[in-house]
Amino acid sequence: MNDSIQTLTREIIDFRDARDWEQFHGPKEMAVAIVAEAGELLQHFVWQNEAQSSQRVIERREELSSEMADVAILLFEMAANCDIDLAVAMRAKLARNEERYPMSKALGSNRKYNEL
Repeated sequence: MNDSIQTLTREIIDFRDARDWEQFHGPKEMAVAIVAEAGELLQHFVWQNEAQSSQRVIERREELSSEMADVAILLFEMAANCDIDLAVAMRAKLARNEERYPMSKALGSNRKYNEL
């Protein structure tokens, strides 16, 4: 991955603005769209066991890639619309997760931070 969040976000905003769509992309609409697209991604895995899910990733890679891109595009735009630096927010969240999930307690565990 060699494209920065900032560069991709600029391309997304340029695409949106060329179509005069900003008027339709308020925070609620963006959040709803993200959930809808995430649901489309999830739909590929409904009622699939672990082996079937792994196989589906192989067989439907292009479709899954497209759904993931939809979620990311909407998320990047929403962050820009809300004046949130997504890279800064992600790094802050990773730092918080480092505190919540220290390797000494979390290694190999799927427990939530408050259960470690």
